[in-house]
Amino acid sequence: MNVLIDTNIALDVMLNRVEFYSDSAQILLMSEKRIIDGYISASAITDIYYFIQKEKKDKTVTLSHIKALVKMIHIATVTNNEVTQAIALEWDDFEDSIQYTVGESINAQYIITRNPKDYEASTIPVIMPAKFIQLVKKVNN
Repeated sequence: MNVLIDTNIALDVMLNRVEFYSDSAQILLMSEKRIIDGYISASAITDIYYFIQKEKKDKTVTLSHIKALVKMIHIATVTNNEVTQAIALEWDDFEDSIQYTVGESINAQYIITRNPKDYEASTIPVIMPAKFIQLVKKVNN
């Protein structure tokens, strides 16, 4: 099952956001174990790097987080096609529209995010981490 993992899920784990860590870590673990085919867009990787570096202020630590992340997930490319489609969507948040068009390009069955309101116009089902974990457990039992 292809899923697009939103930036906030990776940051929850990389920045140890206590309130969200457990569910987000389970999502990344499912991807690492190939229970799901988890993708993060190439453009999100630069955002993730920026936010980790901003908090950690240590390039070595930041890069170790990025290296760990790319071992767990697939990187989905962002091409002229995804950017052009995102522009045409005219969503309020351009980054979210890029994420969505990347989700379309990988034939994502879900976009996993803690901010479903960011994807209100999505035709790809948008799901919170806890709900997705329940869904996968149901399917695998």
